[in-house]
Amino acid sequence: MKLFSAAAALLAAVPFTQAYWKGFNVAAENPDGSCKTQAQWVSAFQKLASLPGHFTSVRLYASSDCNTLALAVPAAISTGTQLLVGVWTQDDAHFKREKDALESAIKRYGQDWIIAISVGSEDLYRKEVSAGTLATKIYDVRGMVRAMGVKKDVGHVDTWTAWVDSANTEVIKASDFIGLDAYPYFEGSSIENASNAFWSAINKVRGVVDKVSPGKWVWVTETGWPVSGPNYGNGVASIKNAQTFWKQIACAAFKQIHIFWYVHQDYQASPSFGVIDRNGKAIYDQQSC
Repeated sequence: MKLFSAAAALLAAVPFTQAYWKGFNVAAENPDGSCKTQAQWVSAFQKLASLPGHFTSVRLYASSDCNTLALAVPAAISTGTQLLVGVWTQDDAHFKREKDALESAIKRYGQDWIIAISVGSEDLYRKEVSAGTLATKIYDVRGMVRAMGVKKDVGHVDTWTAWVDSANTEVIKASDFIGLDAYPYFEGSSIENASNAFWSAINKVRGVVDKVSPGKWVWVTETGWPVSGPNYGNGVASIKNAQTFWKQIACAAFKQIHIFWYVHQDYQASPSFGVIDRNGKAIYDQQSC
């Protein structure tokens, strides 16, 4: 695949021998709003592993909601899947439940199933918390898991516009990794310019991170293109464009960055980014790379 100049520049900065996580975002809720059972987690993980790319890495959004970790962790262990764990930070009571659920899962299952831990998701973009408060919660979760002997990276997930905002540098300093949600569609990009927009977002964040905390990695924690839904500027939702975005981005990105595609399944949403339909069939080809 031909790499755009921005992608080539990023590739030159990392060793070719580096292995990267590649996976999908998977929600704790089924498309009808019900919570996944352990068997349904197993089914979701098995389906992703059966795709051409054999995906065995999954990003979760929360720890306690829908008993996510209590059900997803044993399912992950039984299927050889590893998890990027999410911890929601909104309101102190919810944050405590999330920490308790993570602590319980580690006590019961150890840490080998953990890829990393994300404290919060797009909190800065939504302006729901100050950078200082969010940084404190990142330190809090890291302190808890380190005391349990867990040495996995602890970071945060947000949009590129949040990461390049100088008001949020405390969160970059607090994070072991920088989780980036990158959606050219929501920027109103045409599919023809989507690859340039995607790599541009990564390079903008990388530039800021290198100044604030040199050496920290930027992960893409969400990206994708909707298969259906309204137009967003020049962004047109369609199966054809979703397939094109995959071909433009996925195979190149898998060789350069840790990346989690959005999303496993959401066929009742609009726009819908789901790659698996209600019958468990792939909506477009997730070709192997």
